[in-house]
Amino acid sequence: MQRPPQEDFSLKETKPHLGGGKVSGDKLTSTYDLVEQMQYLYVRVVKARDLPGKDVTGSLDPYVEVRLGNYKGTTRHFEKKSNPEWSQVFAFSKDRIQASVLEVTVKDKDVVKDDFVGRVLFDLNEIPKRVPPDSPLAPQWYRLEERNGSKVKGELMLAVWMGNQADEAFPEAWHSDAAAVSGADGLANIRSKVYLSPKLWYLRVNVIEAQDLIPSDKSRFPEVFVKAILGNQALRTRVSMSKTINPMWNEDLMFVAAEPFEEPLILSVEDRVAPNKDEVIGRCAIPLQYVDRRLDHKPVNTRWFNLEKHIIVEGEKKEIKFASRIHLRVCLEGGYHVLDESTHYSSDLRPTAKQLWKSSIGVLEVGVLSAQGLSPMKTKDGRATTDAYCVAKYGQKWVRTRTIIDSFAPKWNEQYTWEVFDPCTVITIGVFDNCHLQGGDKSGGARDSRIGKVRIRLSTLETDRVYTHSYPLLVLHPTGVKKMGEIHLAVRFTCSSLVNMMHMYSQPLLPKMHYLHPLTVSQLDNLRHQATQIVSLRLSRAEPPLRKEIVEYMLDVGSHMWSMRRSKANFFRIMGVLGVVISVGKWFDQICNWKNPITTVLIHILFLILILYPELILPTIFLYLFLIGIWYYRWRPRHPPHMDTRLSCADAAHPDELDEEFDTFPTSRPPDIIRMRYDRIRSIAGRIQTVVGDLATQGERLQSLLSWRDPRATALFVIFCLVAAIVLYVTPFQAVALLTGFYVLRHPRFRYKLPSVPLNFFRRLPARTDCML
Repeated sequence: MQRPPQEDFSLKETKPHLGGGKVSGDKLTSTYDLVEQMQYLYVRVVKARDLPGKDVTGSLDPYVEVRLGNYKGTTRHFEKKSNPEWSQVFAFSKDRIQASVLEVTVKDKDVVKDDFVGRVLFDLNEIPKRVPPDSPLAPQWYRLEERNGSKVKGELMLAVWMGNQADEAFPEAWHSDAAAVSGADGLANIRSKVYLSPKLWYLRVNVIEAQDLIPSDKSRFPEVFVKAILGNQALRTRVSMSKTINPMWNEDLMFVAAEPFEEPLILSVEDRVAPNKDEVIGRCAIPLQYVDRRLDHKPVNTRWFNLEKHIIVEGEKKEIKFASRIHLRVCLEGGYHVLDESTHYSSDLRPTAKQLWKSSIGVLEVGVLSAQGLSPMKTKDGRATTDAYCVAKYGQKWVRTRTIIDSFAPKWNEQYTWEVFDPCTVITIGVFDNCHLQGGDKSGGARDSRIGKVRIRLSTLETDRVYTHSYPLLVLHPTGVKKMGEIHLAVRFTCSSLVNMMHMYSQPLLPKMHYLHPLTVSQLDNLRHQATQIVSLRLSRAEPPLRKEIVEYMLDVGSHMWSMRRSKANFFRIMGVLGVVISVGKWFDQICNWKNPITTVLIHILFLILILYPELILPTIFLYLFLIGIWYYRWRPRHPPHMDTRLSCADAAHPDELDEEFDTFPTSRPPDIIRMRYDRIRSIAGRIQTVVGDLATQGERLQSLLSWRDPRATALFVIFCLVAAIVLYVTPFQAVALLTGFYVLRHPRFRYKLPSVPLNFFRRLPARTDCML
């Protein structure tokens, strides 16, 4: 496989003309100051009055056509109405304007050919310019004209102005760039939009006990458990140890619930009458609107709920109420943060309950400028094309830029702002190809394709600095890593209170309930899966939808799956961390072996000073760390981090390893490939097993020093400890430390290549390997 050159995957610093170049000191001052200004001609068609009838019946089905050169936009039409109201805005990009006259025409919708009613012409040189925060331009009445310039009956209310993308009319405007998109659904799918994740809660159900159960078979001891269902989440308790009609459990079940609460919590008490047969003894439904909410670890009050039994009589389901009850403690946990993202890339760490939120520490502003060199994502009318849009996610706020139709170098120039509550968080920006230009129902089940994504950790950014970089969009395919293009971003993190931000570094990363009443790792994994499912479902029901495949890609769903490539990368990362320790060990070995006599003598002198003045040891260590930090300041990173293909082991991954990474779960590959991969994992696991066994052996040898498993070795060690205690008691500690240090640093002439006596003694100690099967 031909490896692409490494420089293709690098981050590039850029110098765009931001905010129209209005700079005051270090701060850009214009509206939308992190993007390049884009000029648009705006036409707001408000309404018409006194339009003349055109049909034989004298009725009129009016609509307005706004034409500028080759670009044409139309309003919706009204049936038989001479005073219609449209209130629609059209935006024409100045870069693509080739005409000198804007033509606004009122037409009558007809079956055969639409009739001309009248028009209004505007000379582009005379159109006023508006720059926010100027007030919006007031629309005016214009008399309609014939094609020859004579006045006709009817007037049209319009506002026409030149503006930029900061204009309030920009988000809902019809864009000339999207002239090929048809239908209201299609237009809705290409507009920019802001979404909010639903408010998520952990629901804790503490199942305590049940009373007076009535099993169908009274001759046997009931084996009772409780099943709880919330939406598509189902959990169950263990079978009660007390096999009576008053069973006890005292077991916690955890769910994820989202506001607004749509579905009740359904509990069913069931009896295991046979190995694969469970019989419902009673049910109850608890609406979440009435469940207590707690903000701390104080327990809420318990409640008894009546159980109801459903039976079918002649095809009709009837409820029979009886005296059975279940004892529960149910509460919505406001003191936890519901994890819906990978913990490594969290963009929000606040608890659910708003009362527990701390004040914000700053503002994050992101300008999505443009993209270059995007790969063709689909074929339309026999030619390759890409309809790209961006999605950015930070905290609960998701933003989606407008879709730029049919462009490999789209320019969005849209700016968004987020409040920041913790600097140790990550913003994720993804680029996607829109496959829903004809509306949701006409896409034929198509999925929006991923082009790539970028992550930026806020703590790596200097405050108040504008970062303008072109980030590579890298995607891993079964054939290897591929660069899909570059995205051009401007990012600024502004800190409102430096003291508050520095204080955040001393605070726990997660809310305190995660430490007072921690959830297990398996619970957190299961709850995170449920949370991502709920978020993707709710956002896919928005209008226009933020589709499931987009949300899952942004939230890194599936990142926990096995990957040989990722395992190698993590191994090399560990070796990189341990490399520092290894290099220090090698350096110390060179000192001990007098490779550089001058350095070794200096180390002897330093060691002597520290032994004579032990109070200098800690100050020396911290001063040394301080000087290293100051020295490295000159080479501090000046750019945000970006995806590193070499660190990820993506640039040299074997095709079979990538095929395994992209395999479904459960697998869909043929048996011979599965057998080969299974054998490969067995061989890797065998090596890991050996390493773990060796570590256990060394630990057990330490334990056997005093266990008398080897009576002679333990006797030798005990006698040595007694002698050492007496010697150390009568000898000054500084003398012992000095002798030990000089012995370790002795000249090679006084060394032997054989292992030392303590090492020989340790290696002879017994371990429990003899007891292993």
